[in-house]
Parts: sequence; structure tokens; C-alpha cells
Amino acid sequence: MKKQLPTFKIKLHFLGLFALLFYGQISIAQTQKQTIKGIVRDARNQEPITGAVVRLTGTNFGTATDLNGAYTLNINLNPGNYTVSVTYTGYKPFSQTVNLNQENATANASLSEDALGLNEVVVTGTAVATSKKQLGNAISTVSGADLRNGAATSIDQALAGKVSGAQISQNSGNPAGGISVRLRGNSTIAGSSDPLYIVDGVIINNSSDQLVDLGGYSQNRLVDINPADIDRIEIIKGAAASAIYGSRASNGVVQIFTKKGKSGKPEIAFSTQFRDNSLRKKLAYNKYPMRFTNTIATDLSQVAVQRYDLQDQIFRNAIGSENNISVSGGNDNTQYYMSGSYLNNQGIIDKTNFQRGGGRVRVDQRFNNWIKVSLGLNYVLSGSREIPNGGINEAYGALTGFIFANNYINPTPDPVTGVYPSVAPTSVLLRTNPLEAINRFDFKQQTSRLIGDFQLNITPTDNLSINYTLGYDNSTQLATGFIPINNTTPTYNTGYSRRADRLALLLNNDLNVAYKAQIGSWLQSSTGLGATAQTERISSSGITGTQLSPYSQVASAAATIASTDGRSTLNILGFYLQETLGFGNRLFLTGAIRNDVASSFGANNRWQYYPKLSASYLLSEESFWKNSSLASIIPTLKIRASYGQSGNLTAIGAYDRYSNYTSVSLAGLPGVIASSQQGNPNIKPERQTEREIGMDASFLKDRLGFEFSYYQKDVKDLLLFSNLRPSSGFSTQLQNIGNMTNKGLELLVRGIPVQTTNFRWNSTLIFSKNKNKVFDVPGGVLTFPGGFGQVAAVNGYSLGAFYATYFARNADGSIYHN
Repeated sequence: MKKQLPTFKIKLHFLGLFALLFYGQISIAQTQKQTIKGIVRDARNQEPITGAVVRLTGTNFGTATDLNGAYTLNINLNPGNYTVSVTYTGYKPFSQTVNLNQENATANASLSEDALGLNEVVVTGTAVATSKKQLGNAISTVSGADLRNGAATSIDQALAGKVSGAQISQNSGNPAGGISVRLRGNSTIAGSSDPLYIVDGVIINNSSDQLVDLGGYSQNRLVDINPADIDRIEIIKGAAASAIYGSRASNGVVQIFTKKGKSGKPEIAFSTQFRDNSLRKKLAYNKYPMRFTNTIATDLSQVAVQRYDLQDQIFRNAIGSENNISVSGGNDNTQYYMSGSYLNNQGIIDKTNFQRGGGRVRVDQRFNNWIKVSLGLNYVLSGSREIPNGGINEAYGALTGFIFANNYINPTPDPVTGVYPSVAPTSVLLRTNPLEAINRFDFKQQTSRLIGDFQLNITPTDNLSINYTLGYDNSTQLATGFIPINNTTPTYNTGYSRRADRLALLLNNDLNVAYKAQIGSWLQSSTGLGATAQTERISSSGITGTQLSPYSQVASAAATIASTDGRSTLNILGFYLQETLGFGNRLFLTGAIRNDVASSFGANNRWQYYPKLSASYLLSEESFWKNSSLASIIPTLKIRASYGQSGNLTAIGAYDRYSNYTSVSLAGLPGVIASSQQGNPNIKPERQTEREIGMDASFLKDRLGFEFSYYQKDVKDLLLFSNLRPSSGFSTQLQNIGNMTNKGLELLVRGIPVQTTNFRWNSTLIFSKNKNKVFDVPGGVLTFPGGFGQVAAVNGYSLGAFYATYFARNADGSIYHN
């Protein structure tokens, strides 16, 4: 018997959905068509403001102002009174009531600057726009315009000096070098201290894995995002704010929002930029025309020599250029934004460079008053030529070779044989000739990446909002390294070749539901709940060959070959519930809980819970404050406090919960043996608990603003490898042991010292202090690989303390002799 019922159900559901959409279209047709027009200007100088967001409160209708500050809203609504709201980063919001009983209405806006930015709207993890004045924790916002002030080629570079509590440093001088971002100090030893990055709702890969060992140098994938496409960035610094993001957010969250189209005629924007990259200051070097003939300290005989300054041949005055073009436009129902860019940036080390080209598309489509869809795609192709700086055992690169080189040896190659001389200081301290590393070594990397998102927004009523986001991030990295035979490296004189690739796929599905309610005239409620399903798949392979034949650069043709191949999958499922209560639009209380389960967690600690509590009190909104002389001195005063927990799972391998096997070959036959690392069914993410208090205030009619925060972050269950008894059959096990704390304060001062009709001077002062301390490390000391036994985690000291032997001394300071 044929089963027709399932087919009938599918058809019925499809027809029901079609009817629902069709009904929405009919409803629009039956309402009256109206137009709202206006111009948005700066209250100080009456200059038009481009890009201000104009919305009709309680509806899905919205647009942005054009180059002349003008906007037009073509709507289909029932007659009545509606509120037009205008927002723009750095300005106080504006609202005006309009009557739509007629076909046309006008609502002009005049925006005043906001030194504190308490009225800025931010997204705090629940896909709901929230005013900063409601938040009990500090969130920093950086506009796209501020990001583009300077010559930064990546987003993390552009954030330097713009966010309090953020330590941003470049890991190398290579033009594609990685950037280290630390929000409120280091919070892990074995894992990553980088924040979680989200672009338009897509959790993106920001790994800095080295496919070819370049000696401490690596790229992080944030370099693939073009700063010219950014509308704004929100930085959530601590666990008290990022608890809603769960097991990946203990290092903070950086949310990136890209530009969108706006209704109106097509607008074409083009920008070009040129850079001059040069060494700021050369190192002083030995110019003495004599050298000792013997290394014995008592032999003072000398001989005349010529000294060579290798810096002139290692460094160069490099140039860079960047071109960006974008087209945006649309109508009231459809808006689009398209952009293309090309960056070519030379490094100050000769023959290094970084190139990036890509394009971005964003389309927003509104089907009716309550259904809206957004689709975004970003493709980028980048490539770089790099110079090793150490790494690959002892095949040191240009800078390490230069530092240790004997500068009385001519480093240039023999004009007949082309062979470079060794410039090593001794037969023990061997180093590569830096000019050979630049001119003969060939290290390259190429990345192809596609980031996409699909977003569905449904607002059945003015108070209810349902948002679904599908995020996709797929990247392919290919790296090659080649050192020809007959070189000055101490290890690979017979040649070296490596080829490696890495494929990374990240998928996230997020469903968020938000409901807002006004209870009486004094109480407001905002409820958010949601779920997320995330998948991360990594595959990598590599082949390394040594003892190359002449004229061969292929690793597979080498006499000695080693290959690697790895695959991993990580699945995360999370749920959250958040409630915010507002009392009289001045006191706001927020409570939330996040629940995570991940495939990498041990069977005995599968579920992890992260709570959050915060309070915000706008003291300046009280009547006694407004009616006193304090209001003229301090027009805005906000006190806030928050508590929260979040996790860090980056130190847990995908399969560390298991006692895995290692493949071997015995007598030409494949087999497996037990790994030296024992699995841990109790393994769980590192947990961070943060307490934060702060105050925001403005002075001088909002021309001077202060933001102050004090925080304490306690990290427990640090993930470290512990040595096991030989009787266990294993040597190590990854365990949750060790604790860490970060205490600090942040101060941000924004001011407008000078403001006239035609001139404005904005200044920002940032001060941050963080004190880090490590506790409960097994054995009291844990040295880090690559630190030459001098960099370690030592109980009672900051992470990364220098740990070395020293002379015992007497009370008078003299060296003690036994």
C-alpha cells in the first residue's frame, strides 16, 4: 500500500507557507502608501551626515542617509502616529513623531555629539539591538571611519590604540605577519589567548598555525578581512560580558559588522592609498678596524679587517598600495552593497611581500512588513613571500643570522661559484648567511577563503523578533619552503623542501528569539533565548624532503622523506536564556545562563554552564539629579557592575579525551601501538570568572567623557600536561590543573578641546593596567618550549616570567663563594 500521507503533509506545509507570505503581500497592498523624507545634519555646523541609520520604530522599515544627508522612506502602513528614529555612531539618537494620515511626511533630524556613547546601539550576543546605557559591563565600539585612519592593512592592526584594556602587538616585521590581540591580559597557558571573532554573525577561523616552520612567525587569518568593508566593531572584553558566548569566549569577543546597502540611487566610491615602509632606525654595529686573532682571552694580538654593515643589504625602503571600490544602492525593499579590493604591500626585509585581492557582496531583501532576508559573501585570495626567522631546526633566517654574524666577513657570494660564505661567529654557534636566506631561500604561502552568511529575520509582532543565521567559513592554505643544496645552514646543507596544506571549515547555525514588553509605565522587560550548533573541521597534510638532488625542488624526489596527515572534527551545541528588566529607564538588571556541550569534552564533564549577572544605574536620570546644579556639571553619570563566567576550549584537542593509537610500520607491515598520552574522560574547558565594576560620566555639556572599569578575572582548571607514573603505561595526560588571576583597571577619556562651526578637535586618552599571577602549577615551574629554559609559568609570578639561574650573594651584595 502506498503511503501518501507524508507527501500530503509536505504539500500542505508548503501551501501554508505560500499562503502566509501571500497574505503578508496582500496586507501590504491593502494599506496606504506613504513617503517620509528628511535630512540629517550635524547640530554643531549643520553639515549633512552620510550613513546615518533611519528607522520607523516598531517596523522593519529603515534606510540610511545619502551623501547629502537625505533619506526617503516609502512605506505601506495603516494611518496613524509613528516614531522616526535616527542613529549614528558618536552622536546622540534622535526621534520624532510623524502622522501618516497623509501620503507625505517630513522628519528632519539634528544630531548632537555624544562623548560617552551611552546611546550607541550594540549587539550583545542575543541578536537584539541594545543601548549601551542598559549594559552593566564595558563594551568598546570602533567605527569604520576610525579604523581607516592610518595605514593599517588588517583589522587587528587598525584597532591598536583605540580600545582600552587591549594589548595589540605585531609578532614579526613581515608584511603578512600575525598580530597578537590580548583583552585584559593572558588567560591561558596551553591554549589560545586570542578573542573570539564574529563577522556578521559568522564565527570565523583566526588560527595562526605554521604550515612551514618559519621560526616564531605566522599569519593569523584576520588578515583576510578588508578594513575598508567594515562599518563598525564591537569589543566585548571580559567573561562578565561574554558569558552568553559560552566555551569559546573567555578571551573576549570581537564582533565585526560590515557595510550594507541603502535605498537610493547607486553610489560608487573609490579610494587609493600608498604606503612608504622603511626601517625606523638601524642598529649600531662594530666599526672597529681591528679584530682579535684568537678567541683566548689572554691573547691580545689583533689584525686589520674591513667591517660590513649587512643592514643595507637586508633592509629596503619598501612601498605599498591599496585600491578599494564599492557600489551600493537599492530601494525600500532591496538594498545591495558590492566591493572589490587589491592590496600589494612590500616588506622592509628585501624580497618579502603580501598581496590580497577579494570581493564582497551583501544583499538585503524585505518581502513584507515582517519577513526580511540578508545574504552576504566574501571571497579573498592572498599570497605572500616570506623569509624564515629561525625555525626548521637550526636553519636560521635573515635577522637571526645578521645578529650573530661576524661582520668582518664579506657576506656576498663568490663571483665565480655563486657560493655564499659562512658568517658564523664560531664552529659551535652556527648561523645561516642572512643574504643567502633572502636571495636563495624560497618560502611562500597562499590562501583562498570564502565567508558567507544567510540571515532570516521574522517579526510577527512589534514585540517579538525571531532571527536565524547560517554562517560558513571555508579556507584553504598552501605553503611551500625550499632551501637549495650547498648552503650555509648547519642542518640542511644537502637541501630542504616542504609542501603543506590546511583546509578549515567552520559552520554555525544560530537561532535567537527576543521578546520585549512594557509592563505598566515603569517596568520594561526584554527576554532572549536561543540555540547554536557549531562544527569545525580541520584537515592538514604535509611532505618534507631532505638530501635533494641537484636542480630538484620537489620534496617527493628527495632521498629522505617524511609525511604527515591529520584530520579533526569539533562539534558544539549551546543554549542560552537572558532576561533584562528596566525600571523607569534608569535601572537595568540582566541575568543570563549559557549551557554548552562539545564533542571534545570528557564524558564525565560533558555539559558546562556559564552564568551572568549585571546591573546598570543611570543616576543622572533621577529627578533629584536633574533638578540640581549637578546636572549642569555632570549631565551623565552611570554606575555599573557585572559578574560572569565563560570558558576556553582551545587547549583541548579534538580527541584528547581518548587514549589514541599511533600508526607504525613493522617489517614492512602496517600496525598501531598505544600513544604515550593517556586519554582523560574528565577533561573540560578552562573556566574564567570575572567581576567588574565601573563608572561612566560626562562633563562640560557632554564635551568630555570618562569611562572607568576595574576587574578581577580568576581562571581555574588550566589545561596542562602532567607526567604520569611509568606503571600507568603512559607518560603524560592533559589535565585541568593550575590557576591564574588577572587584576586591572581601564580608563578612557574622550574630549572635544576645540569646537567651532568649521573646526573640531577630538582627543582620546587610554590608560590600562593589568597584573597577572599564576598559581598551582605542578612542580612550581613550567618552562615553555622555545624559551631556552628562561621563559616559564612560575607559581606566584606573572605568566611568561624569566626563569634562570643566578649567583648567590652575601648581605653586602658580593658573590657568595663556598
